[in-house]
Amino acid sequence: MAKYVDGFVVPLPRKNLPAYRRMARQAAEIWKDHGALEFRECVGEDLKAKMGLTFPRGLKLKPGETVIFSWIAYKSRAHRDRVNAKAMKDPRLTAMGEAKDMPFDSRRMLYGGFKVIVAA
Repeated sequence: MAKYVDGFVVPLPRKNLPAYRRMARQAAEIWKDHGALEFRECVGEDLKAKMGLTFPRGLKLKPGETVIFSWIAYKSRAHRDRVNAKAMKDPRLTAMGEAKDMPFDSRRMLYGGFKVIVAA
């Protein structure tokens, strides 16, 4: 069971969804090969909530953009640290390019590590 999760929220130009999907599939393979328990990438579909701060408003989406919501699950924070260290050294990740080559603006990506407090 996952006890730690890295979470990501990314604004993505809709036209870049195919390129993002290809990049995410490659990243998933790398993280899973190095021990991640789960790797999920989700594209926004119902983003017009009537309560709270919506993802589009929080990210200040531009016309033509959507939201990617992602997570990678691990056994623990220490496990996450080991997996990430291996993934960052993996030549497949280096071959994917620099942040400037990504199909999204990495400066607007939200990221954090989270301890799981409820797993149902």
